[in-house]
Amino acid sequence: MHDNSWPGWHGTTIIGVKRGGKVVVAGDGQVSLGQTVIKGSARKVRRLSPGGKDVVCGFAGSTADAFTLLERLEAKLEATPGQLARACVELAKDWRTDKYLQKLEAMLIVTDGETLLVVTGAGDVLEPEHDIAAIGSGGNFALAAARGLMETDLDAEAVARTAMAIASDICVYTNGNLTVESIGG
Repeated sequence: MHDNSWPGWHGTTIIGVKRGGKVVVAGDGQVSLGQTVIKGSARKVRRLSPGGKDVVCGFAGSTADAFTLLERLEAKLEATPGQLARACVELAKDWRTDKYLQKLEAMLIVTDGETLLVVTGAGDVLEPEHDIAAIGSGGNFALAAARGLMETDLDAEAVARTAMAIASDICVYTNGNLTVESIGG
């Protein structure tokens, strides 16, 4: 449970779009504490290269918690090279059962260019419908926009960038300063 008496770090928007053999993960750069913007240029989308195979991850939630999870994910990927889903399931199991990890507040979007997954602290490893995943405070706005944009001829990056622009216009915890990583195709 969250302690609502302290405002905490809040909000972000991360989206993953799979289209045309390519996956794009985009995230905004805003970090907020309560109603104050602390930083506008954070990098919440990162490329990992465990065992020489690239994986792109985006995170929402506590930055320190997300970095802890990214380190754990990288170790799982090194132990199971080329098996993204298996590494994510192993991470989710640890996250759900380890007393230290249970306290971590973050969500991840992870892709190897073929598979697109959302990993949560509830033990979920989900492959999203419609080849779009979105997390964070503006995630539902970005998801709705991207689903509509998938009806157009836009490529994965254009869908992600446009959906993020729409989300940043609606969600006060999301800005237009994007980090975009693509993989595959």
